[in-house]
Amino acid sequence: MTTKEQIYKNLDALEPVKKVLAEAEKAVNDKSRTIETSDIPEILGGIAGGTIGVGIGLTFVYASGVAGLSAVGITSGLAALGALIGGGMMAGIFVAAAPMAVLGIAGYAVLAEKNKQKLIQAKEALFQDAIRKHDAILREINDKVNLSEERNSYLTSLNVLLRHIIDDLKKDLDK
Repeated sequence: MTTKEQIYKNLDALEPVKKVLAEAEKAVNDKSRTIETSDIPEILGGIAGGTIGVGIGLTFVYASGVAGLSAVGITSGLAALGALIGGGMMAGIFVAAAPMAVLGIAGYAVLAEKNKQKLIQAKEALFQDAIRKHDAILREINDKVNLSEERNSYLTSLNVLLRHIIDDLKKDLDK
């Protein structure tokens, strides 16, 4: 599934889910909790290489011509680098910049994949937690003996939110 199709596109998008799960935990542990005494009444009521590349490029320019980064050193270094691909000083600029571009793209790809894996792990953990809390809320709703109307309404609202969270995470995780 592409990021565009996902409901929770990044870790920040999971913050509301965490709030609902925290509320569900409190709901199970505090039998007197209602919508009015919850932490999220408004929800329940309405239902993040280029630097290394620059260093390598500068090192190429420095070492390829007259030693140093003076005007003579830079121009002779760029000309020597450009000669590697059959060009002059202008071509040398591209040769010197290539490591920055390649490493910048590679660095971005590595970080993007790492962030994607973090997001998947976070979604999986929240998915499992949501299922556990949903089951606990359902058990309490089914034990209607000691439920006030306000408490039942509160638990039913949490149940609806948890069901949506589970469905959305299931979709994002391709389950």
